[in-house]
Amino acid sequence: MNLLLKSSIVNPKSAIAITGSKSETNRLLLLQALYPNLVLENTSNSDDSEVMTKALTENESVIDIHHAGTAMRFLTAYFAVQENREVVLTGSSRMQERPIKILVEALRQLGADITYEVNEGFPPIRIKGKKLTQNKVSLPANVSSQYISALLLIAPKLENGLELSLEGEITSVPYIKMTLALLTEIGVATSFFGNNISVQNLSLIPHPESLVVESDWSSASYYYSIVALSEIGTEITLSSYKQNSLQGDSTLAEIYKDFGVETTFENNTILLKKIANYQLSIINCQLNSSPDIAQTIAVTCFGLGVGCHLTGLHTLKIKETDRLEALKAELTKLGATVLVTDESLILEPSSAINDKVVIKTYQDHRMAMAFAPLALKTNIIIEEAEVVSKSYPAFWEDLQTVGFKIEEK
Repeated sequence: MNLLLKSSIVNPKSAIAITGSKSETNRLLLLQALYPNLVLENTSNSDDSEVMTKALTENESVIDIHHAGTAMRFLTAYFAVQENREVVLTGSSRMQERPIKILVEALRQLGADITYEVNEGFPPIRIKGKKLTQNKVSLPANVSSQYISALLLIAPKLENGLELSLEGEITSVPYIKMTLALLTEIGVATSFFGNNISVQNLSLIPHPESLVVESDWSSASYYYSIVALSEIGTEITLSSYKQNSLQGDSTLAEIYKDFGVETTFENNTILLKKIANYQLSIINCQLNSSPDIAQTIAVTCFGLGVGCHLTGLHTLKIKETDRLEALKAELTKLGATVLVTDESLILEPSSAINDKVVIKTYQDHRMAMAFAPLALKTNIIIEEAEVVSKSYPAFWEDLQTVGFKIEEK
């Protein structure tokens, strides 16, 4: 499905309810599978979370997680500790190109029985679940935080807990802290000092415990972009959000001050308001802890005619697509001058935006959503627009709620 987003002006005031964070939901779904007394509220309705739920509740021998990278990493660890169960974990053609070796080797250090079905280091993988008695493992600190979180999530079910040593500079600390905070919330004792993390064993949760999932900050990023590209005075209210969020992408509230967007927290909602026009000629952001918002920030800068230098983006090379190359290709079609390296993106200031450009999404939900706000500046066509269901199924309907004019192309 291709969508034409006609040049639009958003409503002066709008309100949107966004479902729970995909990151929190998928962590809690795994913990709920390990500890059935957990009750979850406001869970994500994303494709990724639906895939996670299906894999954890159905007794299949071959589990296809499609494009869901988080599910691939978390489920690899989960099935490694499911005694007397054997599964083959597979995914889409792109998923079979995304590395899993670092996590597999770490689990093998703990005693896991995991083998590759086709190519060494990549899915599909065969996992024979067993009791893991080892409790010490080390990993390079700059790997995807999902590898680390996968190990931490199963750690309370290991007979002797887990002692994890991270070697080098740690990437995406907020996501590691999110995982540890959720473990603490259900009663698991953890510690994180320097590059060492320990998680104690917790055999069971004796009483039912209800947890409410915070709404997704990555999804909020597109509304930050919309407000930044709108007239002064534009307001959008989003729910449900916490000022002391566990999500790394909550750094949006600070970053978008530079775009003239003010964030006000009140009663588990955030009010985004455009209070000033952008004054700088270039924005510099270190996004080690929040790489998923790089696409949104780059597109916002382009829409405002300003430059940006974004760093800490090395994990974007192994996402649903190579997001750095994809950003370069699509921004260039729109008239931008872009340079990318293995871990950074430089966008030059520009004064014009090409009209009716067709944006290729590369089966990547964030490509579709990050480019959509440019409809406030020009007509734009989004290819394979249905890809947003991976994380935010109601995205296009919600954009129409705030005033976007959208039709099938």
